Amino acid sequence: MVADPRWQGLSVPDRAHVLAARILVTPDGDRWLFGAHARWHLHDPGDGRWHLAPPPRGTRPRQVRHTAAVLPDEVVPHGPDFHAEPGSTQAFIGPDVSEHLTEQLRVLLRASGRKSELDYPLTAFDEIFASDVPSTVAAIWGTIMWCAYAPAFDGNERLITVFGEYLRRSLPGDEWVRWLPQPPLLDLARLVAERLRAGRSRAALRLAAVMADTAQILLSDTRFRPRALALLTMVEPVLRRPGLDAGLADDEAVREAWLRRCPARLGRALFWETDPEAHFRHAVYDLAEALRFASDPAGATAAYLADLSDSKGRLPSLLDHRLRRAYEELDRAGLTGTSAGDSTEPDGFPVITQTGGVSMKPAPVLEVAPPDRGSAAAVLGAAYATGLAWGKLTGARVPERGLAGQTALVRRLIHERDDRHT
Repeated sequence: MVADPRWQGLSVPDRAHVLAARILVTPDGDRWLFGAHARWHLHDPGDGRWHLAPPPRGTRPRQVRHTAAVLPDEVVPHGPDFHAEPGSTQAFIGPDVSEHLTEQLRVLLRASGRKSELDYPLTAFDEIFASDVPSTVAAIWGTIMWCAYAPAFDGNERLITVFGEYLRRSLPGDEWVRWLPQPPLLDLARLVAERLRAGRSRAALRLAAVMADTAQILLSDTRFRPRALALLTMVEPVLRRPGLDAGLADDEAVREAWLRRCPARLGRALFWETDPEAHFRHAVYDLAEALRFASDPAGATAAYLADLSDSKGRLPSLLDHRLRRAYEELDRAGLTGTSAGDSTEPDGFPVITQTGGVSMKPAPVLEVAPPDRGSAAAVLGAAYATGLAWGKLTGARVPERGLAGQTALVRRLIHERDDRHT
């Protein structure tokens, strides 16, 4: 229906009227709408809002008519949003990046590492790389991390170990998992903008080309593909028209110009930059979808959300009523916000036992048993992406050794890693 050319000619109220006739009701009384971004939305009977939420599996719904006036504009699809790249929520723990992809990036990195740091000064990612590393190396790293759905990597993953000689210090995490931050697009734009301001247009063009080359290589892995496509649409016009961004005043102006060049069909991949709250809601949707195998998907999702630090109590208002009830049960039991505090204890927290002794058991987490390695990697990636999205939205810090539920799941994957590169 949305793909029909006539859809674009309808007004938003008319689109809402058409959608309202296609709302489904499940036997428990919940109302579901397949709407914007080709995703399901669940109606909250308490406050009337619609939340992104994957529907229950194996349930026979019935179709009902609904009042079109209660459908907000944000749930009504515009058309291009239905053509977003689906991508993959898998982290890079368990299933490795292909040898062909890593070899292509290794060749590109070696060539980029031979550039002079005087011609390509390190104006971003200086907390990652040594001062004598050229920004061409940083451009490859930044592109990989920005394009990754969830940049959590096996400690032995060749895609990041090839950067070893350039690193300033050890990466966050441990020998098993590197829990890496997701850089803002501004860091990539800064590398190019600084060279433009310095009058080094050829160097700026070379940095944009390195980003485009890296993104082009990353397209073959669905964990990178949506954002890699978005980045290509932003930087490739500069390669065709070298002076396109030359008159822009500062880093933010370059970033804004890049964002404007991205087509609407790739807009969801940019929510990290343009709408952190929407990005978080979609990350929670991905997490719930990845946990669909669980006997209680809402409870399992809430258990991972309970790892997030929420001192201001903002999280429940962002959840649908099913997730909110499950999360509030954990909150009443004192099992929320325990993993993302100012400090963590890898060996557990001291707990006073009934006999008066002290136990060092790890903080309790809901046991999740994915049926296979791919499912486990999908849950791990979605959970880590949710943690990063929450940090982007609220400023909460993600611990360097990961959140409790994620690190528990890592133990299920360690013995199944693809160690072909060692």
